[in-house]
Amino acid sequence: MRTHISRRGFIAVGTAALAMPAFIRDARAQEKYVCKIAHTEGVGTPITNAFDAWAKVLNEKSGGRIDAQHFPAAQLGGLAEALEGSRIGTIQVTTAGPDSEEAIAPEIAAFGGAPGFIYKNEAHVDAVLQGELGQKCSDIARAKTGVEFVAYGETGFRHILSKRPVGNLADLAGLKIRVPQLRIWVDFWSLLGAAPTPLPYSEQYSALSTGIIDAIDSDVFSIVGFKFHEQASNLTLTGHWFLPKAVRVNAAWLDSLPEDLRDLVRTSAKEAFAEQRTVNRANAAKTLEDLKGLGVTVQQLPAEELAKMEAQTAKLFDEFGSKSPETAAMIKAIQALG
Repeated sequence: MRTHISRRGFIAVGTAALAMPAFIRDARAQEKYVCKIAHTEGVGTPITNAFDAWAKVLNEKSGGRIDAQHFPAAQLGGLAEALEGSRIGTIQVTTAGPDSEEAIAPEIAAFGGAPGFIYKNEAHVDAVLQGELGQKCSDIARAKTGVEFVAYGETGFRHILSKRPVGNLADLAGLKIRVPQLRIWVDFWSLLGAAPTPLPYSEQYSALSTGIIDAIDSDVFSIVGFKFHEQASNLTLTGHWFLPKAVRVNAAWLDSLPEDLRDLVRTSAKEAFAEQRTVNRANAAKTLEDLKGLGVTVQQLPAEELAKMEAQTAKLFDEFGSKSPETAAMIKAIQALG
Protein backbone atom coordinates (compact mmCIF):
# COMPACT_ATOMS: atom_id res chain seq x y z
CA MET A 1 0.00 0.00 0.00
CA ARG A 2 2.79 2.40 0.88
CA THR A 3 4.52 1.51 -2.35
CA HIS A 4 1.36 2.22 -4.35
CA ILE A 5 0.84 5.60 -2.69
CA SER A 6 4.48 6.48 -3.15
CA ARG A 7 4.29 5.63 -6.84
CA ARG A 8 1.12 7.71 -7.32
CA GLY A 9 2.75 10.57 -5.43
CA PHE A 10 5.80 10.34 -7.67
CA ILE A 11 3.61 10.43 -10.73
CA ALA A 12 1.67 13.45 -9.46
CA VAL A 13 4.82 15.34 -8.65
CA GLY A 14 6.37 14.38 -11.96
CA THR A 15 3.29 15.61 -13.86
CA ALA A 16 3.37 18.94 -12.04
CA ALA A 17 7.09 19.28 -12.76
CA LEU A 18 6.52 18.62 -16.43
CA ALA A 19 3.70 21.15 -16.54
CA MET A 20 5.66 23.89 -14.74
CA PRO A 21 7.99 24.97 -17.57
CA ALA A 22 5.03 25.37 -19.92
CA PHE A 23 3.27 27.52 -17.32
CA ILE A 24 6.35 29.68 -16.88
CA ARG A 25 6.76 30.03 -20.62
CA ASP A 26 3.11 31.03 -20.97
CA ALA A 27 3.38 33.58 -18.15
CA ARG A 28 6.47 35.12 -19.76
CA ALA A 29 4.72 35.23 -23.12
CA GLN A 30 1.85 37.16 -21.55
CA GLU A 31 4.02 39.52 -19.49
CA LYS A 32 3.58 43.18 -20.40
CA TYR A 33 6.53 45.41 -21.15
CA VAL A 34 5.92 49.13 -20.74
CA CYS A 35 7.61 51.17 -23.44
CA LYS A 36 7.61 54.90 -22.72
CA ILE A 37 8.53 56.89 -25.83
CA ALA A 38 9.39 60.48 -24.87
CA HIS A 39 11.05 63.22 -26.91
CA THR A 40 11.03 66.94 -27.67
CA GLU A 41 9.82 66.90 -31.29
CA GLY A 42 6.73 69.00 -32.00
CA VAL A 43 3.24 67.57 -32.42
CA GLY A 44 2.40 67.06 -36.09
CA THR A 45 6.01 66.89 -37.29
CA PRO A 46 7.10 63.89 -39.40
CA ILE A 47 9.17 62.49 -36.51
CA THR A 48 6.27 62.63 -34.07
CA ASN A 49 3.88 61.13 -36.61
CA ALA A 50 6.34 58.28 -37.16
CA PHE A 51 6.48 57.58 -33.43
CA ASP A 52 2.68 57.55 -33.33
CA ALA A 53 2.60 54.98 -36.12
CA TRP A 54 5.40 52.90 -34.57
CA ALA A 55 3.75 52.83 -31.14
CA LYS A 56 0.56 51.53 -32.75
CA VAL A 57 2.49 48.77 -34.53
CA LEU A 58 4.26 47.76 -31.30
CA ASN A 59 0.99 47.55 -29.41
CA GLU A 60 -0.87 45.64 -32.12
CA LYS A 61 1.80 43.27 -33.44
CA SER A 62 2.94 42.33 -29.94
CA GLY A 63 -0.60 41.27 -29.11
CA GLY A 64 -0.61 43.77 -26.27
CA ARG A 65 2.56 42.40 -24.66
CA ILE A 66 4.29 45.72 -25.36
CA ASP A 67 2.48 48.72 -23.91
CA ALA A 68 3.90 51.56 -26.00
CA GLN A 69 3.06 55.01 -24.60
CA HIS A 70 4.01 58.09 -26.63
CA PHE A 71 4.85 61.45 -25.01
CA PRO A 72 5.96 64.02 -27.64
CA ALA A 73 6.77 67.74 -27.32
CA ALA A 74 8.79 67.51 -24.07
CA GLN A 75 5.82 66.23 -22.02
CA LEU A 76 8.21 64.24 -19.79
CA GLY A 77 11.00 66.84 -19.78
CA GLY A 78 13.53 68.42 -22.10
CA LEU A 79 16.22 66.79 -24.17
CA ALA A 80 18.65 66.36 -21.27
CA GLU A 81 15.99 64.55 -19.24
CA ALA A 82 15.00 62.36 -22.19
CA LEU A 83 18.61 61.38 -22.88
CA GLU A 84 19.33 60.57 -19.25
CA GLY A 85 16.06 58.67 -18.91
CA SER A 86 16.86 56.54 -21.95
CA ARG A 87 20.29 55.72 -20.56
CA ILE A 88 19.10 54.66 -17.11
CA GLY A 89 15.86 53.07 -18.33
CA THR A 90 13.16 55.28 -16.82
CA ILE A 91 12.31 56.12 -20.43
CA GLN A 92 12.63 53.23 -22.84
CA VAL A 93 12.82 55.20 -26.10
CA THR A 94 13.75 58.71 -27.17
CA THR A 95 15.32 60.41 -30.16
CA ALA A 96 18.20 62.83 -30.56
CA GLY A 97 21.07 63.57 -32.87
CA PRO A 98 24.24 61.52 -32.38
CA ASP A 99 25.99 64.86 -31.74
CA SER A 100 24.42 64.74 -28.27
CA GLU A 101 27.06 62.10 -27.41
CA GLU A 102 29.98 64.48 -27.93
CA ALA A 103 31.16 64.25 -24.31
CA ILE A 104 30.85 60.46 -24.04
CA ALA A 105 31.52 59.18 -27.56
CA PRO A 106 32.92 61.93 -29.80
CA GLU A 107 33.53 59.43 -32.60
CA ILE A 108 29.77 59.11 -33.14
CA ALA A 109 29.01 62.80 -32.59
CA ALA A 110 30.21 63.38 -36.16
CA PHE A 111 27.18 61.42 -37.39
CA GLY A 112 25.03 64.22 -36.02
CA GLY A 113 26.40 66.67 -38.55
CA ALA A 114 29.16 68.02 -36.35
CA PRO A 115 31.00 69.92 -37.68
CA GLY A 116 28.73 71.49 -40.26
CA PHE A 117 28.78 70.59 -43.96
CA ILE A 118 29.80 66.98 -43.26
CA TYR A 119 26.80 65.67 -45.24
CA LYS A 120 26.64 66.70 -48.90
CA ASN A 121 23.12 65.57 -49.79
CA GLU A 122 20.44 63.02 -48.88
CA ALA A 123 22.12 60.23 -50.88
CA HIS A 124 25.25 60.79 -48.77
CA VAL A 125 23.17 60.62 -45.58
CA ASP A 126 21.70 57.27 -46.64
CA ALA A 127 25.07 55.83 -47.64
CA VAL A 128 26.37 56.62 -44.16
CA LEU A 129 23.46 55.81 -41.87
CA GLN A 130 21.81 52.91 -43.66
CA GLY A 131 25.07 51.03 -44.14
CA GLU A 132 27.94 49.64 -42.10
CA LEU A 133 28.84 52.98 -40.54
CA GLY A 134 25.30 53.45 -39.20
CA GLN A 135 25.47 50.03 -37.53
CA LYS A 136 28.92 50.82 -36.14
CA CYS A 137 27.53 54.05 -34.68
CA SER A 138 24.80 52.04 -32.92
CA ASP A 139 27.29 49.49 -31.60
CA ILE A 140 29.47 52.25 -30.11
CA ALA A 141 26.43 53.95 -28.55
CA ARG A 142 25.34 50.65 -26.99
CA ALA A 143 28.80 50.00 -25.52
CA LYS A 144 29.38 53.52 -24.20
CA THR A 145 25.90 54.82 -23.29
CA GLY A 146 23.70 51.76 -22.78
CA VAL A 147 21.42 52.81 -25.63
CA GLU A 148 20.95 51.06 -28.99
CA PHE A 149 20.18 53.04 -32.14
CA VAL A 150 17.53 50.80 -33.70
CA ALA A 151 16.78 53.16 -36.61
CA TYR A 152 17.49 56.64 -37.94
CA GLY A 153 14.84 59.23 -38.65
CA GLU A 154 15.58 62.76 -39.75
CA THR A 155 14.40 66.34 -39.63
CA GLY A 156 16.30 67.33 -42.76
CA PHE A 157 18.84 70.00 -43.53
CA ARG A 158 18.91 73.07 -41.30
CA HIS A 159 18.81 76.67 -42.46
CA ILE A 160 19.00 80.16 -40.90
CA LEU A 161 15.77 81.75 -39.67
CA SER A 162 16.40 85.36 -38.66
CA LYS A 163 14.71 88.60 -37.80
CA ARG A 164 16.74 90.49 -40.40
CA PRO A 165 17.63 89.17 -43.86
CA VAL A 166 20.84 87.19 -44.33
CA GLY A 167 21.84 87.33 -47.98
CA ASN A 168 25.58 86.82 -47.71
CA LEU A 169 28.33 85.93 -45.29
CA ALA A 170 28.82 89.56 -44.23
CA ASP A 171 25.24 89.64 -42.92
CA LEU A 172 26.18 87.06 -40.29
CA ALA A 173 28.43 89.58 -38.51
CA GLY A 174 27.24 89.99 -34.93
CA LEU A 175 24.07 87.94 -35.54
CA LYS A 176 22.94 86.55 -32.19
CA ILE A 177 22.10 83.00 -33.20
CA ARG A 178 20.97 80.28 -30.85
CA VAL A 179 23.19 77.20 -30.76
CA PRO A 180 22.95 73.88 -28.91
CA GLN A 181 24.87 73.74 -25.67
CA LEU A 182 27.82 72.10 -27.44
CA ARG A 183 31.24 73.68 -28.01
CA ILE A 184 31.45 72.65 -31.64
CA TRP A 185 28.50 74.85 -32.62
CA VAL A 186 29.81 77.86 -30.72
CA ASP A 187 33.05 77.50 -32.66
CA PHE A 188 31.23 77.00 -35.98
CA TRP A 189 29.27 80.26 -35.81
CA SER A 190 32.12 82.20 -34.25
CA LEU A 191 34.29 81.40 -37.27
CA LEU A 192 31.55 82.89 -39.46
CA GLY A 193 31.49 86.14 -37.48
CA ALA A 194 28.16 85.53 -35.76
CA ALA A 195 27.50 85.80 -32.02
CA PRO A 196 26.50 82.25 -31.00
CA THR A 197 24.25 82.05 -27.94
CA PRO A 198 23.92 78.61 -26.30
CA LEU A 199 20.35 77.96 -25.18
CA PRO A 200 18.11 74.92 -24.59
CA TYR A 201 15.95 74.08 -27.58
CA SER A 202 12.76 74.78 -25.62
CA GLU A 203 13.78 78.44 -25.02
CA GLN A 204 14.12 79.46 -28.67
CA TYR A 205 10.66 80.96 -29.17
CA SER A 206 10.79 83.12 -26.05
CA ALA A 207 14.40 84.12 -26.73
CA LEU A 208 13.44 85.33 -30.20
CA SER A 209 10.47 87.25 -28.81
CA THR A 210 12.51 89.04 -26.13
CA GLY A 211 15.51 89.79 -28.34
CA ILE A 212 17.97 87.57 -26.50
CA ILE A 213 18.68 86.11 -29.93
CA ASP A 214 18.17 87.36 -33.49
CA ALA A 215 18.17 84.01 -35.23
CA ILE A 216 18.05 80.24 -34.98
CA ASP A 217 18.97 77.47 -37.33
CA SER A 218 16.23 74.97 -37.97
CA ASP A 219 14.67 72.46 -40.30
CA VAL A 220 11.55 73.74 -42.05
CA PHE A 221 9.15 71.40 -40.23
CA SER A 222 10.14 72.65 -36.79
CA ILE A 223 9.71 76.27 -37.87
CA VAL A 224 6.06 75.51 -38.62
CA GLY A 225 5.53 73.08 -35.73
CA PHE A 226 6.90 75.41 -33.06
CA LYS A 227 5.68 78.60 -34.79
CA PHE A 228 9.15 80.15 -34.82
CA HIS A 229 8.06 82.11 -37.91
CA GLU A 230 5.90 84.26 -35.63
CA GLN A 231 9.08 85.80 -34.20
CA ALA A 232 11.46 85.71 -37.19
CA SER A 233 10.33 85.95 -40.79
CA ASN A 234 13.49 85.62 -42.91
CA LEU A 235 14.59 82.15 -43.95
CA THR A 236 17.93 81.71 -45.72
CA LEU A 237 18.49 78.27 -47.23
CA THR A 238 22.00 77.13 -46.36
CA GLY A 239 21.73 73.40 -45.60
CA HIS A 240 24.80 73.73 -43.39
CA TRP A 241 23.73 71.05 -40.97
CA PHE A 242 21.86 67.81 -41.47
CA LEU A 243 20.61 66.30 -38.23
CA PRO A 244 19.77 62.60 -38.23
CA LYS A 245 17.54 61.52 -35.37
CA ALA A 246 18.68 58.26 -33.85
CA VAL A 247 15.82 56.17 -32.44
CA ARG A 248 17.40 55.35 -29.11
CA VAL A 249 16.21 52.30 -27.15
CA ASN A 250 17.49 51.46 -23.67
CA ALA A 251 19.62 48.36 -24.25
CA ALA A 252 18.84 46.69 -20.91
CA TRP A 253 15.09 46.98 -21.58
CA LEU A 254 15.55 45.65 -25.10
CA ASP A 255 17.58 42.71 -23.81
CA SER A 256 14.87 41.91 -21.25
CA LEU A 257 12.32 41.22 -23.99
CA PRO A 258 11.61 37.77 -25.39
CA GLU A 259 13.39 37.20 -28.68
CA ASP A 260 10.30 37.70 -30.82
CA LEU A 261 9.61 41.09 -29.24
CA ARG A 262 13.24 42.19 -29.62
CA ASP A 263 12.97 41.36 -33.30
CA LEU A 264 9.67 43.23 -33.52
CA VAL A 265 11.15 46.38 -31.95
CA ARG A 266 14.12 46.42 -34.30
CA THR A 267 12.39 45.52 -37.56
CA SER A 268 9.29 47.68 -37.03
CA ALA A 269 11.46 50.68 -36.06
CA LYS A 270 13.43 50.39 -39.29
CA GLU A 271 10.20 50.17 -41.30
CA ALA A 272 8.50 53.09 -39.52
CA PHE A 273 11.46 55.43 -39.90
CA ALA A 274 12.21 54.44 -43.49
CA GLU A 275 8.69 55.71 -44.17
CA GLN A 276 9.40 58.80 -42.04
CA ARG A 277 12.43 59.68 -44.14
CA THR A 278 10.42 59.29 -47.34
CA VAL A 279 7.62 61.52 -46.01
CA ASN A 280 10.08 64.08 -44.65
CA ARG A 281 11.82 64.51 -47.98
CA ALA A 282 8.62 64.56 -49.99
CA ASN A 283 7.06 67.24 -47.79
CA ALA A 284 10.04 69.60 -47.44
CA ALA A 285 9.23 71.62 -50.58
CA LYS A 286 5.55 71.86 -49.63
CA THR A 287 6.46 73.09 -46.16
CA LEU A 288 8.62 75.82 -47.68
CA GLU A 289 5.61 76.97 -49.67
CA ASP A 290 3.50 76.89 -46.50
CA LEU A 291 6.05 79.14 -44.79
CA LYS A 292 5.86 81.62 -47.65
CA GLY A 293 2.09 81.66 -47.19
CA LEU A 294 2.65 82.45 -43.51
CA GLY A 295 4.62 85.56 -44.43
CA VAL A 296 8.17 84.18 -44.35
CA THR A 297 10.61 85.55 -46.93
CA VAL A 298 12.64 82.64 -48.32
CA GLN A 299 15.93 83.01 -50.19
CA GLN A 300 18.74 80.67 -51.21
CA LEU A 301 22.20 81.71 -50.05
CA PRO A 302 24.31 82.10 -53.25
CA ALA A 303 26.62 79.20 -54.05
CA GLU A 304 29.74 81.34 -53.69
CA GLU A 305 28.66 82.42 -50.20
CA LEU A 306 27.99 78.82 -49.20
CA ALA A 307 31.45 77.91 -50.43
CA LYS A 308 32.90 80.64 -48.21
CA MET A 309 30.96 79.32 -45.20
CA GLU A 310 32.28 75.83 -45.81
CA ALA A 311 35.86 77.02 -46.31
CA GLN A 312 35.86 79.18 -43.17
CA THR A 313 34.67 76.34 -40.97
CA ALA A 314 36.63 73.46 -42.57
CA LYS A 315 39.37 73.52 -39.93
CA LEU A 316 36.83 72.31 -37.38
CA PHE A 317 37.06 68.83 -38.88
CA ASP A 318 40.69 68.60 -37.75
CA GLU A 319 39.91 70.15 -34.37
CA PHE A 320 36.96 67.84 -33.77
CA GLY A 321 38.95 64.86 -34.98
CA SER A 322 41.71 65.64 -32.49
CA LYS A 323 39.46 64.38 -29.68
CA SER A 324 40.64 60.85 -30.44
CA PRO A 325 42.07 58.77 -33.29
CA GLU A 326 38.70 57.01 -33.55
CA THR A 327 36.95 60.35 -34.05
CA ALA A 328 39.35 61.41 -36.81
CA ALA A 329 38.93 58.05 -38.54
CA MET A 330 35.13 58.27 -38.35
CA ILE A 331 35.07 61.75 -39.89
CA LYS A 332 37.21 60.52 -42.78
CA ALA A 333 34.98 57.47 -43.25
CA ILE A 334 31.84 59.64 -43.40
CA GLN A 335 33.44 62.06 -45.83
CA ALA A 336 34.67 59.22 -48.06
CA LEU A 337 31.08 58.17 -48.79
CA GLY A 338 30.06 61.65 -49.98
